Amino acid sequence: MNQESAELIRASMRGNVDVEATATGLKPVRLPLRARAQSDSDWMWFAAENASGVRCEFRTAATWIELTVETTGLRLPWVPVQEWWAVFSATVDGRPVGDARVTGGSELHLGWPGGPRLVQGEPVVVRFDLGGTGAEDRRIVVWLPQTEAVEIRDIRADALLRSAERLDQLRWWHHGSSISHCIEAATPLGVWPVAAADELDLDVTNLGFAANAHLDPFTARAMRDSGADLLSLKIGINIVGGDTMKRRTFVPAVHGFLDTIREGAPTTPILLVSPILCPMHEDAPGPTVTDPETGERRGTPVGTPDPFNPPLTLRSVREILQDVVRTRAVADRALFYLDGLDLFGAGDIAELPDGLHPSAAGYLMIAERFAAAPVVAEWMAAAGPGAGLRQDAEQ
Repeated sequence: MNQESAELIRASMRGNVDVEATATGLKPVRLPLRARAQSDSDWMWFAAENASGVRCEFRTAATWIELTVETTGLRLPWVPVQEWWAVFSATVDGRPVGDARVTGGSELHLGWPGGPRLVQGEPVVVRFDLGGTGAEDRRIVVWLPQTEAVEIRDIRADALLRSAERLDQLRWWHHGSSISHCIEAATPLGVWPVAAADELDLDVTNLGFAANAHLDPFTARAMRDSGADLLSLKIGINIVGGDTMKRRTFVPAVHGFLDTIREGAPTTPILLVSPILCPMHEDAPGPTVTDPETGERRGTPVGTPDPFNPPLTLRSVREILQDVVRTRAVADRALFYLDGLDLFGAGDIAELPDGLHPSAAGYLMIAERFAAAPVVAEWMAAAGPGAGLRQDAEQ
């Protein structure tokens, strides 16, 4: 990649937290690169490399645009061997113009005996025909696949490409689990934080990490230092499913995560969102047991819970998170709570095909309900008028 292309891609990227420069291109990452050394989880870093919510925004009169990319997708033992497509999407002045589906990228195999294994693939060209006359200047956004890590190696068009100016929007950073990462969404535009941001006219950075969201300190520090106008946290499902905390450790960990954010963002509105429906863990704690052949999941019922240190269930997590907000809101008027069951509850079970992750349609339901929730309107109003413009001036 030449210097000019590299500078253009860096300047046009949105929704990433950092960029890794490789020998052949640029890879967006949704955590600071320094966080790699602070986690020993292959899942964590691969999830952070997946490009959920990441896009390149250009201003151009081009009628077509091409990106040369190398994608890396995750392969798991219980997922049937099949041709795997990475889906890119594009919009012109906010209007979708179609998707580009490519295959043949690299594969990261996790969960097999012997540890992680990378099967090297080949770079591919992703092309969008944008229409137009070639005379009018338009805003072109290319959305990268939420299912893949993406290294951009080159970019071409039939007219000059410039980095698009930032829109006058509030900047929203959201953190969550696989249910915010949205690997199951049909396209990058179907990721629920992306769809909700479009409805609410927000500039989104999605820190949804599949198989993660364990109140990691490096995530709290990234949000603390983000300069975002709005912050939201959707936590609990993987802490229960992984049995990584009991009530004794979960309560202070939630407070500690919030305290870290408040060190650098003392008045930024924070929305704490509890877990959506997951029948296997509503009343049964983790760890979630996954059948390595079928992928079927189940909880781990406890016969005699410890009364002094009870295990966490989703029901108890919702109660704890609501109480955390109630307690802290006495002094912190910019802290809000949204019950995850208001986003996806018992009446939506038909859109929960594996008992844990919503379907593509289910994610769009969550986005619609999030955008319409009264508390979301309060949370946004708490940012105050012109917050996005103030952040631009400060930076």
